[in-house]
Amino acid sequence: MEIIVCVKQVPDTTEVKIDPVTNTLIRQGVPSIVNPFDKNAVEAALQLKDKHGGKVTVISMGPPQAKDALKECLAMGADAAILVSDRAFGGADTLATSYTLAAAIRKLGNYDIIFCGKQAIDGDTAQVGPEVAEHLGIAQLTYVANMLVEKDTLRVEREHEDGYEIINAKFPILISVIKSLAYEPRFPSVRGTMKANRTEIPVWTATELDVEEQKLGLKGSPTQVRKIFTPPQRTQGVTIQKDTAREAVAVLMKKLSEAKIV
Repeated sequence: MEIIVCVKQVPDTTEVKIDPVTNTLIRQGVPSIVNPFDKNAVEAALQLKDKHGGKVTVISMGPPQAKDALKECLAMGADAAILVSDRAFGGADTLATSYTLAAAIRKLGNYDIIFCGKQAIDGDTAQVGPEVAEHLGIAQLTYVANMLVEKDTLRVEREHEDGYEIINAKFPILISVIKSLAYEPRFPSVRGTMKANRTEIPVWTATELDVEEQKLGLKGSPTQVRKIFTPPQRTQGVTIQKDTAREAVAVLMKKLSEAKIV
């Protein structure tokens, strides 16, 4: 079974900084981690390989430092890793990112399942996975909490607001995974970490992919950020002190009425 996992290296959410000119994330010098949902996706892929055999390849689009995220996935047990990195990819929104990742997946060749985390914690859009599936023209199942492979059929448990759906699907397919006890990420082994540190991760640039330049990076990103600002801090509430509860309620209702809340 050929399995691909799309992962992203994201800034530590307590250290996010924004470029005031381009309105994009500043990643240089900012502590980075593997997107937590993507680690669940890696675990799902590894469990599938453990049961049915095959190969797990992790792929990421990002700056050179994203190799650290890929090496962590290799240390967990992934078999191979690819970094898609080029200045031409800089500033990409979800559409340009998914277009580039889909091109890299086509270059990789055959696959049965593509795994993604349900969303990245820096953007929280949950768009890249489904968009990759659309670019590739394959089926997709999102918010998957658990799954079972029976011969050539995939049975998944998909979470939604009111409970779970049980859905059967055929390969090839893209799966986006939520955080669940079924796919709690394993810890990298010492041997796996040592092997990952010795592994040379190939880097694919724009010239090595079958892509149209105008669809990459900022040029290929129809999403425009008009304004970024820090919300004002909440002020403390007003204390009402009266002799009786009736008097306090009367004052409170007056203030709510003046604020046009009631």
